[in-house]
Amino acid sequence: MDYKIKKEYKIYNKGDSVSSDIKEKLSEKSYQMGASKVGIADLRGIVTGDLENLTTGISIMVRLSDAIMDKVTKKPTKTYFHHYRTVNFLIDQITLALTTMIQNEGYYALAIPASQTVKTEDDPYTGLFQHRTVAVRAGLGWIGKNACLITDEYGPRVRLGTVLTDMQIDYDEPISKSKCGQCNICVINCPAIALKGNLWHVGIPREDLVDVIACSNHMSEHYKDIGRGSVCGVCVSSCPKGSKRIKR
Repeated sequence: MDYKIKKEYKIYNKGDSVSSDIKEKLSEKSYQMGASKVGIADLRGIVTGDLENLTTGISIMVRLSDAIMDKVTKKPTKTYFHHYRTVNFLIDQITLALTTMIQNEGYYALAIPASQTVKTEDDPYTGLFQHRTVAVRAGLGWIGKNACLITDEYGPRVRLGTVLTDMQIDYDEPISKSKCGQCNICVINCPAIALKGNLWHVGIPREDLVDVIACSNHMSEHYKDIGRGSVCGVCVSSCPKGSKRIKR
């Protein structure tokens, strides 16, 4: 799919970012539909190929239910699997709405599916574009030792969505340093023994954080009765960053 086709219905000065008004509208729409956090990422030099003109990333985050995640201890639950799918559906609805808003302004926009594996010759466990890359570039959190996005507010108890666009919006400050420190709780609790225990930094290979084949094989072998072995969640629920309910 080629996103480099010249627009014929609106002309903009691409050297300038659009007004903060559209950023506020996109954020407001996301929050109204159920997002917990929203950030804007500068992806210049990161997106490649057919996506290379879509250099702005909008990262949206939906918080997972603590009542459900607290029950995911040694293995996933059927309720968690249902929740996982339901939140993914909500995220896809939010990113679809944002895509429509951006297109109405005369720009290209592409919503990355909340949960989709795009197998390639080099990587059978990848997506069209990495949600976590956009999220850290948008300042929403850092990558934990469990290879998940970790936030100050909710830990890793979140799901992510992404919209890529050629609209230039005021970018948020990226996060480039891990806050996991010496904590290895997720590594110790991983039932697949798939986590390496290394601290994330920008540019670190995924395989230095997690053995995705070991993770996938464990789910397939042990959780066939729960979503046909497609979810686990133990490394998410065990993270102390998200395990304590926020006091209000």
